[in-house]
Amino acid sequence: METQEILQALENLSVSDRLKIAEAALKLVLQEQYSLTKDEQKRHLTLAAMTAIADYAPDGELNVFSDLDGEDFYEYPDEDLHNSGTYVQR
Repeated sequence: METQEILQALENLSVSDRLKIAEAALKLVLQEQYSLTKDEQKRHLTLAAMTAIADYAPDGELNVFSDLDGEDFYEYPDEDLHNSGTYVQR
């Protein structure tokens, strides 16, 4: 079964079955990770770091909110929100 076929088949499964599959897949990934040699681990980490570089670039995904740097935050009035009518206690 190809990856695309598996992904399409997941849509027809219950949440419980999807979680079982996800758990089994994660266990396989962890087993593989633990069986890697130190050199293989370094190679994987190097690839992961190289992949993440784009996220940290000036226009990368992780810098999206830096456009807000220096923006003022909303100032709440000095009132006790717990005693106001808008606070709901359970």
